[in-house]
Amino acid sequence: MQEMIISTDALSYKYGKQLILDAVSLEVPKGSIYGFLGPNGAGKTTTIKILLSLLLSSKKNVFLFGKELSANRTEILSKIGSLVEQPAIYGHLSGRENLRNRALLLKVSKERVEEILSLVGLAEAGGKKAGKYSLGMKQRLGIGLALLGDPELLILDEPTNGLDPNGIIEIRLLLRKLALELGKTVFVSSHLLSEVERTATHVGIINKGRLLFQGSIEALHAINKPVINIHVDDLSGAAGVLLKEGIATDVLSDNLVLPYTSHVQMGSVNTLLVQNGFTVYSIANSRKDLEHVFLNITNN
Repeated sequence: MQEMIISTDALSYKYGKQLILDAVSLEVPKGSIYGFLGPNGAGKTTTIKILLSLLLSSKKNVFLFGKELSANRTEILSKIGSLVEQPAIYGHLSGRENLRNRALLLKVSKERVEEILSLVGLAEAGGKKAGKYSLGMKQRLGIGLALLGDPELLILDEPTNGLDPNGIIEIRLLLRKLALELGKTVFVSSHLLSEVERTATHVGIINKGRLLFQGSIEALHAINKPVINIHVDDLSGAAGVLLKEGIATDVLSDNLVLPYTSHVQMGSVNTLLVQNGFTVYSIANSRKDLEHVFLNITNN
């Protein structure tokens, strides 16, 4: 049986009379990159704050490393590194100096600081003032600060939020390295389905405080089946031609949408439309966005 680094048993939480979390039972396997996915306001940050003991569950139903959190708080938190919201960085200090300040508190060696700078890709920028860093560099420095104590579990709240494409790729590659090469367990929240699909090994989908789905990325793909999107000059005419061939389509916005099975099938559909005089502006396969995944799950 796979070891769970994080597990919660019907975790619920209220702010006043408002129910924020509704019986959330997480299972985060050791060595996984667990993508905690949901729109803003779904309950992701509240869950993370409970895992970090910044908010308290009214019941003893939060377990990390196989131990109940409230009774083993100091031991458990010593094994966790976290980055919630913005990293706590001193802009007037260099990246290296920020890490050395934290290292003094953690009684970590200067050699560890240099290891972390290299790990997060800031070795060459270590002497630069952190206030001059790009947003992506600041996020990587924040993750470096969380990793100084060599934690077994890394908890990150929306680490790619606001980053440009290069910054997102840098964080993605770093998270993979932490899990696959260094054996860390990474729990990362996001509202971007596309980003979670590219990074995570396991996924939990939360909406309005309820955990709607939990499982491997392969299990999510089984639910979120790919579709073909066709941008064509005559939507209704093209849909009619396809229907005559037994190919049912939906019309969404300016596109025809139908289930994807293979590149051969997609090519055949394209050829059929062109041979019937339609101009195909674009044809591509993609997966549904987060909103449609929610609809699929709730309708099953």
